[in-house]
Amino acid sequence: MARGVALQLLKYCPGFYLAGVSNRHLDGAARMYREAGIDEPVSVTQQQQFDSAVERGEYCIMEDPKLLCACPHLDVIVEITGAVEFGAHVVMDAIAHGKHVVMMNAELDSTIGPILKLHADKAGVVLTNVDGDQPGVLMNLYRYVKGIGVKPVLCGNIKGLQDPYRTPTTQQAFADRWKQNAPMVTSFADGTKISFEQALVANATNMRVAQRGMFGPTVDNGEHIDNAADWYPIDLTQHPTGIVDYVVGATPGPGVFVLGTHDDPTQKHLLEMYKLGTGPLYSFYTPYHLCHFEVPTTIARAALFQDPAITPTFGPCVDVIATAKRDLKEGETLDGIGHYMTYGQCENADVVHADKLLPMGLAEGCVLLRDIPRDSTLRLSDVRLPQGRLADRLREEQNILFFNSKAGI
Repeated sequence: MARGVALQLLKYCPGFYLAGVSNRHLDGAARMYREAGIDEPVSVTQQQQFDSAVERGEYCIMEDPKLLCACPHLDVIVEITGAVEFGAHVVMDAIAHGKHVVMMNAELDSTIGPILKLHADKAGVVLTNVDGDQPGVLMNLYRYVKGIGVKPVLCGNIKGLQDPYRTPTTQQAFADRWKQNAPMVTSFADGTKISFEQALVANATNMRVAQRGMFGPTVDNGEHIDNAADWYPIDLTQHPTGIVDYVVGATPGPGVFVLGTHDDPTQKHLLEMYKLGTGPLYSFYTPYHLCHFEVPTTIARAALFQDPAITPTFGPCVDVIATAKRDLKEGETLDGIGHYMTYGQCENADVVHADKLLPMGLAEGCVLLRDIPRDSTLRLSDVRLPQGRLADRLREEQNILFFNSKAGI
């Protein structure tokens, strides 16, 4: 994704200056520039060295992201790692230096996005996730539907596969085919990624989930999303906040959709005339999401208009909880997102806090204090958290501010 964003900014978006790329391996950072036709970016290690290079309009690579965050000449920091702890440090450093932050990191955003937004608000900068990825595309569609007077009652994602027991081993061939990282594509297949993404949408719209894990109906034969009103086992017109959810196997995929209602008889008559059906639920959809192609739009919205594409306006509404992918044993250390031990499920944030459930974004590195059967939800009392993590401290701060409680992370 970072390579795609860099290519888009450098070759196809006049008016943007990609001053620097930070990466753990400098050859990876240099590759981003090289693929866009810039063969000799400058390697920098010191702040003054980088700042001077930016003044000259040079392109720079570095290992330390702090150089980017502290540079006085930059407007926006784009964080594209998917790593919660590392991303938390970068985002907080960028905010501290008065930079707008564009995150392509649903894992971080769904875990501690609300508290990061409060820090950004206090600093007078924008914190936003991106257009192009499904949450941002869905948020744009939500705004459109709401803007024409239709009340959104379900924000949905269209998936092609959902199997919580997928692992990097089962997904390796797919990852190789598309030159992707196996754990990353595993997080798509096992439901963790869509859980993070729908939590973002909920936190931006004040929606909830109707049940743990969402409904996620599977439809056969590529049934069109216009029929989605029939796939959910609740009366969506009566839900107090509306819900986030998803569907597997519908067309057009991999898009997003919104179901909405309208109370005005005249408008309902005209919606039927415009071929949206008789209601009470009307289907709106975007048939694709183009990921990195649309990220520059988010950057421009933040820098020029202080307008976030999608941000946790309503605080923690939906969270993602860690669930055992296999039988887990006391003493084991939990591996990362999209690996072998856990998958994520959506749950309403007040339930997560009250029941002291383990957030998926904080699960990596935790040591199990007892055996956990497969498909059991992990609790904070089941694990020992790693020491000294910034993400844990921010999560505690988030709980205090939004739930007025210090009763655990």
